[in-house]
Amino acid sequence: MGNTDSKLNFRKAVIQLTTKTQPVEATDDAFWDQFWADTATTVQDVFALVPAAEIRAVREESPSNLATLCYKAVEKLVQAAESGCPSEKEKQIVLNCSRMLTRILPYIFEDQDWRGFFWSTVPGAGRAVTDEMDDDGARPLAESLLLAMADLLFCPDFTVNSHRRGPDSVEDMQTIDSFTVMITLLRLLLTCFSEAMYLPPSSDNTILNPWVSFFCSTENRHALPLFTSLVNVVCAYDPVGYGIPYNHLLFSDYREQLVEQAVQILIVTLEHDGGGLAHRPPSPSSMEDQDSVGPDNLFVNYLSRIHREEDYDFVLKGLARLLVNPLMQTYLPNSTKKIQFHQELLVLFWKLCDFNKKFLFFVLKSSDVLDILVPILFYLNDARADQSRVGLMHIGVFILLLLSGERNFGVRLNKPYSVHVPMDIPVFTGTHADLLIVVFHKIITSGHQRLQPLFDCLLTIVVNVSPYLKSLSMVAANKLLHLLEAFSTNWFLFSASQNHHLVFFLLEAFNNIIQYQFDGNCNLVYAIIRKRNLFHQLANLPSDPASIQKALLRKRKSPDAITGISRTSSQETVSMEGSRPAVPAEPGTLKTSLVAIPAIDKLTEKSQVSEDGTMISVLKMEHSHAPHHTPQADHTTQADHTPQAVHGSVTCPFLLPQVLSWKCKLPLQTIMRLLQVLVPQVEKICIDKGLTDESEILKFLQHGTLVGLLPVPHPILIRKYQANAGTAMWFRTYMWGVVYLRNVDPPIWYDTDVRLFEIQKM
Repeated sequence: MGNTDSKLNFRKAVIQLTTKTQPVEATDDAFWDQFWADTATTVQDVFALVPAAEIRAVREESPSNLATLCYKAVEKLVQAAESGCPSEKEKQIVLNCSRMLTRILPYIFEDQDWRGFFWSTVPGAGRAVTDEMDDDGARPLAESLLLAMADLLFCPDFTVNSHRRGPDSVEDMQTIDSFTVMITLLRLLLTCFSEAMYLPPSSDNTILNPWVSFFCSTENRHALPLFTSLVNVVCAYDPVGYGIPYNHLLFSDYREQLVEQAVQILIVTLEHDGGGLAHRPPSPSSMEDQDSVGPDNLFVNYLSRIHREEDYDFVLKGLARLLVNPLMQTYLPNSTKKIQFHQELLVLFWKLCDFNKKFLFFVLKSSDVLDILVPILFYLNDARADQSRVGLMHIGVFILLLLSGERNFGVRLNKPYSVHVPMDIPVFTGTHADLLIVVFHKIITSGHQRLQPLFDCLLTIVVNVSPYLKSLSMVAANKLLHLLEAFSTNWFLFSASQNHHLVFFLLEAFNNIIQYQFDGNCNLVYAIIRKRNLFHQLANLPSDPASIQKALLRKRKSPDAITGISRTSSQETVSMEGSRPAVPAEPGTLKTSLVAIPAIDKLTEKSQVSEDGTMISVLKMEHSHAPHHTPQADHTTQADHTPQAVHGSVTCPFLLPQVLSWKCKLPLQTIMRLLQVLVPQVEKICIDKGLTDESEILKFLQHGTLVGLLPVPHPILIRKYQANAGTAMWFRTYMWGVVYLRNVDPPIWYDTDVRLFEIQKM
C-alpha cells in the first residue's frame, strides 16, 4: 500500500471515530486495525492527521470510542511485549500505537473526569495476558501500559541488540531502527508522566504522580536496568565524537534525541517525592528501613545508593562534558554540534547532589567541580538579559548556593582561571573566585528586573565562600566595592524594608576576608581604603524622617534601582576575547511561568564552622551581625506611623521607628579598625616617598599585618541550602516548564489546558 493511501485511510478512520452515531465495538478489529496495523505513519503524521479539536470532540461526543481506542492501543502493546515483536509488522504496530497514545494522552489528562480512566480496569484490556497470569487481567490500564513499555524497552533485536559487537564495528541500520523505537517509547513514557502538568501548583509534598510511583516501584521488574541504562545513555554521550567538522549537518544524530528523552525521563522520575521526603538516604545495612524514607521510589533509592568512586567519576565527567559543550569555540563557525538540553542536565546534577551527599562530597573533593562551575557561570551570564530564561538563572544560582554551603567549594575557587570562555566580562588575571564575582556583578548591574529576588542568593554564595578566598584580583575587589556603593545609597536602602540585607551580606564577606585571609588580599584592602567614604557614610546614616524623605525623593527615574547607578567606578571595560553580549529573547519566544522562590532565610539554615571544620547548626536569632529580618507584622500599622510625604509624591514604605533598627547591627567594627590603622600609614608612605604608583602601595599592604590590632575573629557563619516545600514546588514547575518547551517536534502538550504553569509569549 502506498504511503499516501495509508495516510488517507488513517485519516478516514479518525473522522469515523467522531462521526459514527453508534459506538464501535471493541471486537471490530477491521476498524481498529486501521489506526496501527495497516499504516506506516511517522509521529509528525499522527499529530497532523489527528487534530486537537477532533480528539476533544470524540472525548465529549463519543466517549466510548475514545475509551476503546485507548485500551485497544494498550492491548496491542501488551501483546507485542508478550511476543517479543518477532516480525516487522509487529514492530510497526508498536510504533503506531505508541504515537497514537502520545497524541491522545494530554487530552485525557486535561479533563478531570477522564483523568482516572487509565486507572480503572477496562473490560478486555487484559485479554492478551496468558492464562497463568490471570491476576494481571484485572490490572488498571495504566499499569498494563507501563509494564508493557518497560518490557518493550528490553526487547531483544528490537530495542536492544541480542548479539555483542566489537567496539569498532559500524552501526548497522538495525541499531538506527532501535534508536527510533526507543525514542518513541520514551516519548510515550514522558507523556504518561505528564499528568502533573494538568494539576494546579500545590505545596503539598505528599501528592504523588501515580504514573511515576508505579513505574518506579517493585512492580516494575526492569526498574534497576532501566535506571542504570538511562544514566549510562546520558553520561556516556559525546556530541562531538571524532570531532569531524560539520558532521552533525551531514548525519542525523539519533543518539542526541535519545539522550534528551532519557535525561527528561530521569529528572521527572526523580522529582515525584517532592524534594522533601526522600532526603534521608535509606540505611545501607538493611532494605527493611525503606518505609522510613517516604515513598518507595526505586529510582530515588538507586540514585541515593550509588557509592563507587568510578561511578561518581563516570557521572561527573559525563555531565561536565555535556554542560561545557555549548561553550566550545572552534576556528570554523558552527562546525561542532551544540547540545540544547543543558537545563535538564542542571536539574539532574541538582538531584544527584541533593539525594546523594557522597556524590556531592566527591564533586568537591577535587577541582573537577570547576568543570561544572564554569559552564554554570557561562549560562548565568548568557541568560541574564533574557526574561524567558529566568528559570535557568534560578537553577544555576540554586546549584551554586548548594555547593557554597560546603567548605571545599570555597577552597577550590582559589585555582587560577585560565580557560577563557566567550563571556562579555572584563579581562582579568586571577582565580575562579574572581570569575564568580565578576559574573555575579554583571548579573546584578546589567540583568533584567525580574532577577532582583536572586540578589540575596548571589550575595549569600559570596559570603559562604569568602572565608576561603586567598587572593582576589583588583578587578573582583573593585566589583565588590562597586556593589556596596550601589546597595548603600540612602535612596536604595530606604526604598524597601529588605534592601539593607544586601549591605549586611557584603560587609560580612569583607569581614571574613579581612579576618581569615588578610595576608593575600592586598587588592581588596586597597579597594576598601580607596572607598573608605562608603563605610563612613554607612556609619553615619541619617535616621530622621526629613532626611529619609529627601533621600527617597532623589530616587532615580530608572525603574531598576541597581542598574540606574553609575558604573564608572570600574575602569575595566575590555571584555574577554570572542565574548558575546547577553541578548534578550526574540519576539514570539514562549516562556512558562514559575512560582515565587522563598526568601533567603527560608532557603537556608545557618551553621557555624568550628575549629575542626565541622558545622554546628545555630539558631537564627543568635547572631547580631547577621542580617536582621524585619517581621511581616511591622507593615500592618504602616498607615498610622508614616509621615506625610514631601509634596505628597513619596511616602516612606515602612515604619519609621523601625527603619534603622538594623543600623546599630551593621558589622562595621572590623573594617573601621582596619581603616583606622592602615589609612594613616598609607598616607604617610605616600607623602614620605612621594608615591603615586598603585603597585608600590599594594606592595606595602602586601607586607603589612593587622595581627593583634583587629577585633577577635568572629565565628565563620555558613548559610546552607535547606530543602522546603517552596523550593520543591518551584522545581516542579520549572522542570515541567522546560520539558513542555523542549518538546516541540512533535508539540506534545502545545495548546492543551496545562494548569501547573502559564504559557506566555514574549
